[in-house]
Amino acid sequence: MGIKTIAFLYNVRHFYLDVADYRNQLEADFDDPITTKWQIKRLKNLGFKIIPIEANENAYLKLKRYKKEIDLAFNVAEGIYGKDRELQIPAILEMLQIPYTGSSPLTHAFALNKGKAKQIFQAEGIPTAPFQIIKTAEFTLDSKLKFPLIVKPVAQGSSMGITNKSVVNDIDSLKKQVAKIITAFKEPALVEPFLEGREFSIAMLGNPGEVLPIIEPNHSMLPKGYLPFDSYEVKWYFEEQGNSNYLMCPAKMDKKLEIRIKEICHEVWKALEVLDWCRIDIKCDKENNPYVLEINSPAGLIPPEVSTTSYFPLAARTAGMDYEQMLLQIIKTASYRYGLKIK
Repeated sequence: MGIKTIAFLYNVRHFYLDVADYRNQLEADFDDPITTKWQIKRLKNLGFKIIPIEANENAYLKLKRYKKEIDLAFNVAEGIYGKDRELQIPAILEMLQIPYTGSSPLTHAFALNKGKAKQIFQAEGIPTAPFQIIKTAEFTLDSKLKFPLIVKPVAQGSSMGITNKSVVNDIDSLKKQVAKIITAFKEPALVEPFLEGREFSIAMLGNPGEVLPIIEPNHSMLPKGYLPFDSYEVKWYFEEQGNSNYLMCPAKMDKKLEIRIKEICHEVWKALEVLDWCRIDIKCDKENNPYVLEINSPAGLIPPEVSTTSYFPLAARTAGMDYEQMLLQIIKTASYRYGLKIK
């Protein structure tokens, strides 16, 4: 059986990005219409018939209607509602028995929920910073946590809710930021130490996943007032201004650190039972000890016509794959699991 027709599952952004108003960040994980347009065009260039399906309330009905035509679903959707939204499309595809790219619903759920993922990392002996999940504005800080701390939504991607103000140095600032996260995102806040060392983003592709060239942002290039981490302001404003050399790929590091980071990534892949592709974020402390921040599944795949700073395509380019070769490799990787062939 060969693959001729691919259903492309995506979410489209309706709100403008705004650092000041967290409510306008709720769709930061979604793609602009121009991104989806180019993704579909690139998939068509590979010779596939593409059925675009927005991952909204009508997605199930459309997938059911086209089920007999669809050979494979290429899923970059983030889901639309609820704290477990990233598992929605994989679960629907499982129900309809449609082969698809990427990990299972359970893996997607753990990838989105940083707290649950970190619990698994701790259980598996994978280095991750200590943390506390805070559900209400009134709380007692865990005595193991020392300032400076960083406050994040527990289940959001694309640095949503993670700005310069997320780093706090006293209990009053902490409580204010926690309340802001709970109010804006209607979910708990995750609090952990603010690690002040180097930061890395690691793309993985294949089964088992192979590590692509590692990305490191050059924090020394950030303007005055920007804290040295991959905040919402950095990701959506500074990086997109075309600051060359900010994203270093491959990152320069000693062999010992590189080997350790790759070991950790393979441990994450195995612990969460990742399939096909993902991206893992790691940050070091001052002593250069690496800790897992989170896993991104699915990872962003913005085409170079729209942005050259999308991390996974950047790592793929450095590995010698252009955008279409990268897409084809993801398709081939998923197809092999299902015993499918590319026609």
